[in-house]
Amino acid sequence: MMGYWTVYSRDSEDAPMLRKEHLAAHLEYAACIMDRIAVGGPLREGDAPDFGSLIVLKAESEAEAREILEADPYYQAGVWERSEILPFRPVIGEWVGGKIW
Repeated sequence: MMGYWTVYSRDSEDAPMLRKEHLAAHLEYAACIMDRIAVGGPLREGDAPDFGSLIVLKAESEAEAREILEADPYYQAGVWERSEILPFRPVIGEWVGGKIW
């Protein structure tokens, strides 16, 4: 059964350079799997450089979410120092049309 998986990734020390170098490939990959992405984007504070990424994936399992993550050019290039995949159950907001309780 399809579910949601939150992928929280923190940037590596070399991320600013690696993000620039692999941006086109990362965006191309993201466009190809857009039907599997509920929402995603870089984490940043104000005008400071990005410090990570947050992606909510639609996948059958954590293993499938990990496969999607590991195929990302940013992952392969080492942009992210570490990534955590957690199950996510939306219960309120636009995605669920209000609230589900």
